[in-house]
Amino acid sequence: MSKEFYVHESSYIDPGVTIGKGTKIWHFCHIQRGTNIGDDCTLGKNVYTGENVRIGNGVKIQNNVSVFHGVELEDYVFCGPSCVFTNDLSPRAKYPKGAANYLKTVVKTGASIGANATIVCNHTIGRWSLIGAGAVVVSDVPDYAIMTGVPAKVTGWVCECGKRLGDDLTCTCGRNYQKSEKGLKEITCSSEI
Repeated sequence: MSKEFYVHESSYIDPGVTIGKGTKIWHFCHIQRGTNIGDDCTLGKNVYTGENVRIGNGVKIQNNVSVFHGVELEDYVFCGPSCVFTNDLSPRAKYPKGAANYLKTVVKTGASIGANATIVCNHTIGRWSLIGAGAVVVSDVPDYAIMTGVPAKVTGWVCECGKRLGDDLTCTCGRNYQKSEKGLKEITCSSEI
């Protein structure tokens, strides 16, 4: 193993895995073959990745999360403790479909998923969105949306910096947004955070 990343001795990394510089993989993780993990990621205790999973740069995956085949995490995604991803809408133990039939889920750049939230497969989680703890996501999530409840619904909007936006869609950090067909889009950035 390279000295450019850290893997705890209790974790198992299959052959054919790529791990980026500065990444830390903690206790009791299993990373299956073909997985590509970017730079500066943190995988907490007991994280599992299925085969051929793609994890971008700067991703934080907290304890007890399974990132199954078909799930893609873009850059700076946060996965809270014990959040759940699925990859099959009608699983049957007696009639397994196999990896070729698993459905895809894409978690876009900067999205955060709260503890114990469930992401039902075949949906896209929008950029910089915020999924509340315990929410059950059963539809696509707009960019910058706050999603809460069971099933999860849009209950507000959030800035890239993580602060809740008011009706004027302006953040105290200086970012301004307007509604778009994908949720919100940033229109100006007048100051640095």
